[in-house]
Amino acid sequence: MSFSSSSSSRLRLLVRPRLSRLLSSSPSPSNPNPNPNPNPSSAARPAPAPRALRSIIKRLFRERDPDKLAAGFIAAAAASPRFRCRHRIYSSAVRRLAAAGRPDAVAAVLDSHLRFPSDLSHEGFSARLISLYGAASMPSHAAALFRRLPSLSAPRSALSFNALLTALADSSSSNPDALLAAFDQIPAEDPSIVPNLCSYNILIRALCAKPDLDAAFDVLSLMEQHGISPDLISFNTLLNGFFGHGRFPDAEKVWNLMRERNVEPDVKSFNAKLRGLVLEKRTEEAAELVDQMMRDGPKPDTSSFNAVIRGHCKIGNLEAAKTVYLDLVKNGCAPNKGTFEALIPHLCEAGDFDLALRCCYDSMSRKCFADAAVLQKVVDGLVAASRAEEAEKLLERARKNKYSKKSLKMPNKQSVS
Repeated sequence: MSFSSSSSSRLRLLVRPRLSRLLSSSPSPSNPNPNPNPNPSSAARPAPAPRALRSIIKRLFRERDPDKLAAGFIAAAAASPRFRCRHRIYSSAVRRLAAAGRPDAVAAVLDSHLRFPSDLSHEGFSARLISLYGAASMPSHAAALFRRLPSLSAPRSALSFNALLTALADSSSSNPDALLAAFDQIPAEDPSIVPNLCSYNILIRALCAKPDLDAAFDVLSLMEQHGISPDLISFNTLLNGFFGHGRFPDAEKVWNLMRERNVEPDVKSFNAKLRGLVLEKRTEEAAELVDQMMRDGPKPDTSSFNAVIRGHCKIGNLEAAKTVYLDLVKNGCAPNKGTFEALIPHLCEAGDFDLALRCCYDSMSRKCFADAAVLQKVVDGLVAASRAEEAEKLLERARKNKYSKKSLKMPNKQSVS
């Protein structure tokens, strides 16, 4: 693996003629139903006062009917520019509508915002709409909106371009080839759009996810041809890609290249290496690396310890995993969901229900809730060990922490006999 002078052409060979098809066949933003106020000039009534606006937002957060949520959202956005600055309610509404299987409602909500020219004059506004389409796994809508920006007198630059790239990269229904095509074709068609460091980092991430790790590495050469130096994010993405796919020697080459470019590895870099060591069942080396981090830095974080815990569990060394769990807390780190989900199932398999039970309570106290299936293993094991009263208490505590009766329950006698 080395830098190649043909990186640009090599990346073009990866591109399929998908972008033109993606853009030309993308649904044009419309004025879909529901839309209670299609005429922006009709919003002449005064914007709601701050207290009323908070009440509207709270009501939208609580609304469970998709049609009412969409209609109420459109009305609130039309009535209040201040509402349109509240990013959290936008993310929540789009996520919930998408989860309800209502892409039409997502389109209704976001397309209604194309009626606000003063907002669209700020590129960050349109970039946010593009990103929200990506969050809803609607990449064709994101591409359609990006294409329409000039006709809406909305500026386009690397900001909205990067929003489109991210939407294409993050959408569960997207093909990586569409992102590659967008990266290759859009700047060629519009010279005002010049990919920046963020653009190249999104490209590297997409290629690693594909996975085409050699092409991802070649992007470093492409960046340098355009006068852009890779940063820590560029290298960490590559490290996660190579270590995560078992290409340890190539990952070490990336590590050495970082040092040559005076980019100092951080804890995320070391965590990628730890995961790579664990993947190769070199858990003792991973444990030694954590010790080295504690001595020389960077200080290990929870993810560092989690990697070693998973490694010990993977090779059947539960006692060592328990020691690392205790060391995690002693070193000022807080266990998280990943910690408990790595450790609890193996504690149950070994019959250590005392520690498994403590971990369950600890996870709920810390509000980092393990999946219900993990807690169910503890409940089942306690009942099988004739400790049904403790199982009932765990269930009672779980109910108070919003675990449903359907997802977590006492086993019937036949299932534990």
